[in-house]
Amino acid sequence: MFYRESGQYKTSYSADQAIFTIPQDRIFFALLMLVAFIGVPLVATDYLYTALIIPFLCLSLAALGLNILTGYCGQLSLGTGAFMGVGAVAAWNIASRIPDLNLLVVFVLAGLITAVVGMVFGLPSMRIKGFYLAVATLAAQFFLPWLFVKIGWFTNYNASGVVSVPNLTLFGWKIDQPVEKYLFALGIVTVLTLAAKNLVRSNPGRQWMAIRDMDIAAEIIGIRPVVAKLSAFAVSSFFVGIAGALYLFVYLGSAEPDGFGINLSFQALFMIIIGGLGSILGSFLGAFFILLLPIFLTQVPPALGFDLSTALVSHLEFMVFGALIVIFLILEPHGLARLWQVAKEKLRLWPFPY
Repeated sequence: MFYRESGQYKTSYSADQAIFTIPQDRIFFALLMLVAFIGVPLVATDYLYTALIIPFLCLSLAALGLNILTGYCGQLSLGTGAFMGVGAVAAWNIASRIPDLNLLVVFVLAGLITAVVGMVFGLPSMRIKGFYLAVATLAAQFFLPWLFVKIGWFTNYNASGVVSVPNLTLFGWKIDQPVEKYLFALGIVTVLTLAAKNLVRSNPGRQWMAIRDMDIAAEIIGIRPVVAKLSAFAVSSFFVGIAGALYLFVYLGSAEPDGFGINLSFQALFMIIIGGLGSILGSFLGAFFILLLPIFLTQVPPALGFDLSTALVSHLEFMVFGALIVIFLILEPHGLARLWQVAKEKLRLWPFPY
């Protein structure tokens, strides 16, 4: 079969440790990038950008950040929406108060600010874990939006509390069309995804996974839980903060600081559970599924002759999400990413029996 690895030898450590170790994976990734950067702009409509593709990129990055913390380090968090709000508010304040600052620098600074906030709310992980840690991070979900509304400085004392994004400009390139916003978001998500892929394969990533699997044994072999857990909170919050900045600047355009509510946190959690915990690919598969399901429920039943009300569709979404989470946790805890991995393993053996 075309996916066979036999006869492909590694002659150096760098080749053995590459992200894509076989030519088939490198070719597939190159084709995927060509489709994303060239093919999609040729065929996609403005509605497709604004309704599906751009929010998919933003939420995928948020799910990736949460997956680093929960999937790789085993620290459950329910504050993703609040940390996205921190990144969005920080980026808006920096861009508004220093208008000549490069947009990429604005996003990086917003991510760093969110990383610091994430480390502060990650301090309880030194003593508690599991459900109790989830409740501790849930405090961020209620406290941070309240803080943004209560202190007018965060919204420049706007009476309505709504922040509107200034004109986006990057190296003289004015980003105002949906296709331009898509390419900008795609570039950031691609770079951060490759960085995350390398990070989880490095020494910090191995420490996170050791803490996740058995923290006591990890401490015995020399891993410092304080450093490992706080670094996971910092890196995760950095990714989530940039996702929040993208969500506001590229997708929403304007929003209230308390608009990054608990629904976003649960949505990100559903994404990594359905997509696959501890998987970079699972973050994207889960985001794609979560965003596609409402469209499926609103378009397919009418096409089959079933006229469903908006309220019924909304309730069906929660019912399907709950059922799928239970099914995946019981039958396939590693989510859609594991199903993709199983398919690749079968391609290596086909057509021989297995």
